[in-house]
Amino acid sequence: MVSAINGPRQRAQRLDATEIQATSILNGAFTDMLSGQAPMILFSLRRVLFWSDPDQMLDFTTKDDTATYTAAAALDERAPRVLQVAGDQVSARTLAATMSRAVRALMPASTVPFPPWQGMQYFASMFSGDATLRYINNDRYGSRKWTTARDVLELHRQQS
Repeated sequence: MVSAINGPRQRAQRLDATEIQATSILNGAFTDMLSGQAPMILFSLRRVLFWSDPDQMLDFTTKDDTATYTAAAALDERAPRVLQVAGDQVSARTLAATMSRAVRALMPASTVPFPPWQGMQYFASMFSGDATLRYINNDRYGSRKWTTARDVLELHRQQS
């Protein structure tokens, strides 16, 4: 009989009960969400949406930065059980200021792989502070230049 493991916490508890050495890498939301996959930045309206607190710090990381860090962690025999990384930590207010300085109004992409509610749900957790990474381990595998939210938005502006 196969037993169901309901969620991440149960899977972690089951893994921790084995002799398998595992490392979970908690990363900030992927920054590509900023340029079209989630309804936080409305380019066509020149608006940045927020829930609750516009000064709540939000963690963002690119997929590439996360993959590079994950590869380094996989080679680390002494990696701890949990590592946290964030290429950038910004607030909605900071993003709005960045948009005002660096990005003109753009139409969002027409093919969105995720429904709008999924991004809103993700941002609701971020803006409540529940998803904030508390112990960022960015420099564990050497100093590197992480891609910031501003870098992603500037690239989006250049490609439009």
